[in-house]
Amino acid sequence: MTAQSATPRRRVPWRSSWPSRPVTLLAALALTVPLALGAGMGTAASAGPQQDPVSTAGSDATTAPLVIPKPVSMQTDPGQSFTVMSGTRIVVQPGAQAAAGVGAFLAETLRRSTGFALPVATRSSGATGNSISLRLSGPAKLGAEGYRLDATHGGVRLSAPTAAGLFHGVQTLLQLLPPRVESTTVQPGPWTVPGVHIVDYPRFGWRGAMLDVSRHFFTVEEVKHYIDEIAMYKINVLHLHLSDDQGWRIAINSWPLLATYGGSTEVGGGAGGYYTQAQYKDIVAYAAEHFITTVPEIDTPGHTNAALASYAELNCDGTAPPLYTGTDVGFSSLCVDKDITYQFLDDVIGELAALTPGPYIHIGGDEAHSTPLSDYTRFIDRLQPIVHAHGKNMMGWNEIAQADVQPSPGTLAQNWSLVNDSHPIYDALATAAVSKAVKLVMSPANKAYLDMQYNPQSPYGLHWAGYVSVQDSYHWDPATIFTGVTESDIKGVEAPLWSETLTNIHEIEYMAFPRLPGIAEIGWSASQGRSWSEYRVRLAAQGPRWDVMGMNYYHAPEVPWADFSTVQKAR
Repeated sequence: MTAQSATPRRRVPWRSSWPSRPVTLLAALALTVPLALGAGMGTAASAGPQQDPVSTAGSDATTAPLVIPKPVSMQTDPGQSFTVMSGTRIVVQPGAQAAAGVGAFLAETLRRSTGFALPVATRSSGATGNSISLRLSGPAKLGAEGYRLDATHGGVRLSAPTAAGLFHGVQTLLQLLPPRVESTTVQPGPWTVPGVHIVDYPRFGWRGAMLDVSRHFFTVEEVKHYIDEIAMYKINVLHLHLSDDQGWRIAINSWPLLATYGGSTEVGGGAGGYYTQAQYKDIVAYAAEHFITTVPEIDTPGHTNAALASYAELNCDGTAPPLYTGTDVGFSSLCVDKDITYQFLDDVIGELAALTPGPYIHIGGDEAHSTPLSDYTRFIDRLQPIVHAHGKNMMGWNEIAQADVQPSPGTLAQNWSLVNDSHPIYDALATAAVSKAVKLVMSPANKAYLDMQYNPQSPYGLHWAGYVSVQDSYHWDPATIFTGVTESDIKGVEAPLWSETLTNIHEIEYMAFPRLPGIAEIGWSASQGRSWSEYRVRLAAQGPRWDVMGMNYYHAPEVPWADFSTVQKAR
């Protein structure tokens, strides 16, 4: 499975004036990169080899670089640090267009904060002295997203079998540099990378972040900004919740009222909005530049009031309901017995599939309380062939396991069940999915839902799944929460962010950070060698970096932010 990508564009921190701050576009370089999400990549092993225990040989808890996600293997060599200087170059091998694209991304980032020229050059024999070398090479064990990073006094050498691996390695390299590397203005040095030898690859091939743009609408630039932030932690799936009772957010040419009328409001009665097809393609392309695959969701058969309000013929009684701006769920349903329902779905999925290079279409399927179970199962069984007919695999929330879903060529069930902190539980929907050879994407609501309030004082969010502290969101393992579900049954993890109470990117940041990096680490890093006591220190070290970026993150009291408050920051 391949995807086309242009040169990655580097995040530009947004502060109080974020709406007017442009994103720099580098000269386009077409990249062809392997994705770890295709139908043949259904197990954890697909993303890399069997995980070895995390190693920090040659380092200790006080000297090891504080990186998130935690690498598979990291050895430090204090006498071999490398300093980026005015004469440093970024070197790629001749003809390696993909490596050159990642090199350009790195160069743009470093130029803004260091003020150095940092030319991207080619050299067939590799880098020699005072350079950062990016090479498309490496053992097969690194998989589709792994990398090796070696920093010594003579330079930095980053190698990976794929451009995606190089990109992930660059994210690690940036975390090894001082936090002020994230500045958009020139800052004082030194720009030192500690001596380190890292071998790294992901545990799971699916590490997702879902953004609900239906309850409240977010602009293209806000979505891109979120992409910038999730890419820092090796997230590789952007799941966009594009339709719900409160709004339809993607233009469908064959059913134009979905966007122009169904998208004209949001929770609380605001103006809403929608993406033109060109804007949606722009988001998808921007995500691909950051080696993130977009998965669009059209929620069905419930959560459909915006569609039902737009077209009376989609209702069983032929009468369109009014637009809805509240937050109740479970009251709407497509008319399962009407043929026009499936013509509507065929048209919508067909247009969306044509706009989406990735292999999945998410059909929702959750909280269909107004659809009788017999109708629900008939609906899902009829919808799956429509998705397949447009060349895509079907993904849905865990309720789809009640239907006769087919595992081939790669159906996924996203499980959002609540889990127990102390022991595995039996989950009927997870068991049903596994019994049908349907892979699971794990999103336990009381662990991974980023819209859950941190505590009763949280200004945003809900708490129907409980209050979820930063420690709570990190304290779980996808392979041990359900009885009868093993690691081989799991595709990966995803952190949903529902937007009933969120209206802008600053509020998104507050709820996502600092919890999202922990979910990213659960998806990337082996469970061995990780613990809350050591993770909280690595998380605190991200604070100065986020301060430089102007991120509106929650200063969770269980994280020792003050231990890193003296790190030099640029605002």
